[in-house]
Amino acid sequence: MRVNLGDIGMALVELGRFNRQEAFIVQGRLEDEDIPSFVFDAGASIADGSYLLIPVRVMVDDEDLAAARAIVDAAGGPTP
Repeated sequence: MRVNLGDIGMALVELGRFNRQEAFIVQGRLEDEDIPSFVFDAGASIADGSYLLIPVRVMVDDEDLAAARAIVDAAGGPTP
């Protein structure tokens, strides 16, 4: 999936899908490396508890994808 944020000069691509907790850990690790990222779907269906079943997407700028993928791979994270 690609999301165009043309107003701020970013084209977001999906880095991977994680459980809710992992997604925020990944986001924090990326921030440590100065790679901006966004967590999509973290609040989906949280009211009924099904959020545990819904994967959460971590999105990065397409120009940062290779560096972000290397960080996730080094940590033993899932591959898309």
